[in-house]
Amino acid sequence: MTPFVAEIIGTMLMILLGNGVVANVVLKDTKGNNSGWIVITTAWALAVFVGVTVAGPVSGAHLNPAVTLGLAFAGKFSWDLVPTYIAGEMIGAMLGAFLVWLFNKDHFAITEDEGAKLACFSTGPAIRKPISNIISEIIGTFVLVFVIFHFTDPNLNVHNDPSAKIGLGTIGALPVTFLVWAIGLSLGGTTGYAINPARDFGPRIMHAILPVKGSSDWGYAWIPIAGPIIGAALAALLHVALS
Repeated sequence: MTPFVAEIIGTMLMILLGNGVVANVVLKDTKGNNSGWIVITTAWALAVFVGVTVAGPVSGAHLNPAVTLGLAFAGKFSWDLVPTYIAGEMIGAMLGAFLVWLFNKDHFAITEDEGAKLACFSTGPAIRKPISNIISEIIGTFVLVFVIFHFTDPNLNVHNDPSAKIGLGTIGALPVTFLVWAIGLSLGGTTGYAINPARDFGPRIMHAILPVKGSSDWGYAWIPIAGPIIGAALAALLHVALS
């Protein structure tokens, strides 16, 4: 599996499970209908865990153009690879959104609330104020990327052999899981915490393409793209300055 394919599959799984829980909570007559925000934020964090577990050993599991760009801004990732990674993330997000629709097609058909149906694809503000909304996305993504810069792999010197290491394997996905969970619980209430341009833009495209009634709200779509990119750039800038 190549890094490009790993980013597609990892992001697809993340969106399938993350947007899948939104569908389970907001669509009519699902078993999880109205189960609430805690369920959504917890399941989204676990969705990230699944995506990182699958893609991590191959691509590093960015699953997010903001992470890819943040690492590149900080000089920790080659700019030559940025287009390939972002393309994989976008394709994966679109595939994941399609699977969410396919899985819940019957419930989409009986749900009359167009806003609820859009929420199964992309984010939206609780209070529509563009300046406040983009600040929310900048701060949320800043926290995500800045903390990711401080993740380290555990190691243990054995008989003075610095090359001997003990790794966490797939459990290494746990730090980012808790990070996304904390962001969702603390900073997610204003905009639904996209903190990931692909996570919002790819599914929004699928909402426009698939037979789902209602507006795709393209007037808001620039905020979950620009906000995370600015937040990632600021996190990279501070990290480089402190380093």
